[in-house]
Formats: sequence, structure tokens, C-alpha cells
Amino acid sequence: MTRPTDVDQWLNGDAGERVLAVGETDVAEALCDGRFDTMMARTARFHHKHAFGDNNGHDMGYRLTLMIEELGELAAAVTKGKPKADLEEELADVFILTLGNALAMEIDLEKAFHKKMDTIMTRPSRKGRLGIRVTEYVPES
Repeated sequence: MTRPTDVDQWLNGDAGERVLAVGETDVAEALCDGRFDTMMARTARFHHKHAFGDNNGHDMGYRLTLMIEELGELAAAVTKGKPKADLEEELADVFILTLGNALAMEIDLEKAFHKKMDTIMTRPSRKGRLGIRVTEYVPES
């Protein structure tokens, strides 16, 4: 079975049909089904609606700049002690960009996630100055 990776593949699959059937706004409850493919299809619909692929929206240099911007907004919300609703919104922005990055690079993010989890689940944890780390990095003695 070929798994979808680009915008058109996501929109033409089962999840794309579910997303297209409910409209574009005020559909959070209808689409909050715990399925990764629904989130990817909804992100693909957003990219398609705004023609990201035709307007430099899939350029990874540009997308990484947007990611830095959104991570800064999340960091500011955390460090300023903003309400949970603000944190949710900023974290969602980072997540939506991450899903969009997978579309732009035509990467099967779900599969990549599980492969990476398989790897990091075998790593030891280390306590650093700022907190716990799970990494291959070994500090110099």
C-alpha cells in the first residue's frame, strides 16, 4: 500500500474526503477523531486552498523561518506565564507547521515518527544542567 505524502494524495484519500465533507471552519468537534490522517488531510486542504506549492509556500528555507517565528511565540507564551489557551494555540501553530513541512518535503511523518521512537526508546537518559535528556550525546570528561 502506498501511503500519501503530498497535498493531492492526502486530499484524494479517505481522510481528505472526510475533511472536505465538513467544510473549512467551526469543524474542530466533527474532525477531532484521534486520527493522524485527518490532521494531515486538513493541513493538505489548507495548503491546497492557498496554493502553497505554487507560491513558494513549500520552500523549506521559508518554512524554517516560519518555524523559528512560531517557536519564539510559544517560548514567549511559556516564559511570560500566559494562560493555557494561549499555550494551546501557539503549540498548535508549531504542530501545523510541522505537518506542513512533511507535506512540503513529501515525507511520511507518521512512519518517520514511529521509526524515530523505535530508536530513541533504546537510548539511556541523562540528567543535564537543565533537565533530563535522551540522547546519544556523551559529554566530554
